[in-house]
Amino acid sequence: MSDASKPAGGVPGLFSRPDALLLDTGADGELLVARVRALLSLLVLSLPLLAALDGDGREVAIGLAAAVVVNASAQLWLALARRRVRWLPLATATHDVSVTTLVLVLLARDDPAAGLNSMVVWCFYAVAIVLTALRNDVRLALYTGALAIAQYAALWWLVTALAPGDALPASYAYGVVSLGTLGQRLVLLAIVTGITAVVVRRIQRLITVAGHDALTGLPNRAWLLQHLPQDFADARASGRSLSVALLDLDGFRRINEVAGHPAGDRALRHVAAGLSGLLHEGEHAARIGGQEFVLLLRSPIGSAWERLDGHRRLLAERPFQPGRGRDGVTLRFSAGLAAWPQDGGDASALLGVADRRLKQAKADGGDRVVARER
Repeated sequence: MSDASKPAGGVPGLFSRPDALLLDTGADGELLVARVRALLSLLVLSLPLLAALDGDGREVAIGLAAAVVVNASAQLWLALARRRVRWLPLATATHDVSVTTLVLVLLARDDPAAGLNSMVVWCFYAVAIVLTALRNDVRLALYTGALAIAQYAALWWLVTALAPGDALPASYAYGVVSLGTLGQRLVLLAIVTGITAVVVRRIQRLITVAGHDALTGLPNRAWLLQHLPQDFADARASGRSLSVALLDLDGFRRINEVAGHPAGDRALRHVAAGLSGLLHEGEHAARIGGQEFVLLLRSPIGSAWERLDGHRRLLAERPFQPGRGRDGVTLRFSAGLAAWPQDGGDASALLGVADRRLKQAKADGGDRVVARER
């Protein structure tokens, strides 16, 4: 099994690149974020109008200008999200935080206290961080939180450094700027970032568990079908060969009947470990049900046959030990191979061809790998 398909755990897993299934669901989340952003951007238009009730003309003008920019960019992000652009989450998260900072900078030009103490605008930092939860990437949540903290701290330093004398900025509407207030808001942003990262990590784990077989740890059918289209696209772009193998253990029911189901489970894990060891970088093994497995090999069908048939012989030469004091059991399998794109251009077609060849291998007595039909 490739590293991309293994559930990552611990602290290193926080910074690892999500696998294809997580990225695909993250792309769906980015589209949802884009739609929510477009809707919320319309509501943003109401904020400067409400501010007009207090009679601050400059703040209203800044708010209206920002609302127009936010609405225009929201439509751009929505169009790109529909095209599932991979770099879009990073760009939109950076945009959301930076626009918030820009609005605070504009407010600070006339009233430094407004730029640092405007809670309405400052809250959009937290909104930008929370929205990353829909992208299924902990790295993005941590990046967005760090960017918000860094930009707000830099804004505070800039405004206070430019303030005349030693007095901190203050105004009737926004109060006095203080170190305590800065510290509290930075801590709040850190808390929001931490909670969002934990939520994203939890979502990642749930999606990963849903896409993997609980017994063997291999990806399951859902993960495989989600992943194969991207593998085909990568192979098309790189000119690589792909082969799909469908395997079925021969006489596996007898192991359950003679040695018991716990021994059968251990046998399946033994086979899964062997198949994982057969794989090269970028290749995958999946358990799709019972004693059936699928391999995606980045090899022409002839090379894939040699590799798989060699593993078949090796598996037979190393009897499986069902338990202490029990005799070893020879595990055998039959397999059918299909080549992309010669035998089919999508997962359904390739698995159909591989299944026909698997049935041919079974009909011929089993314990063999079939790469072409009679």
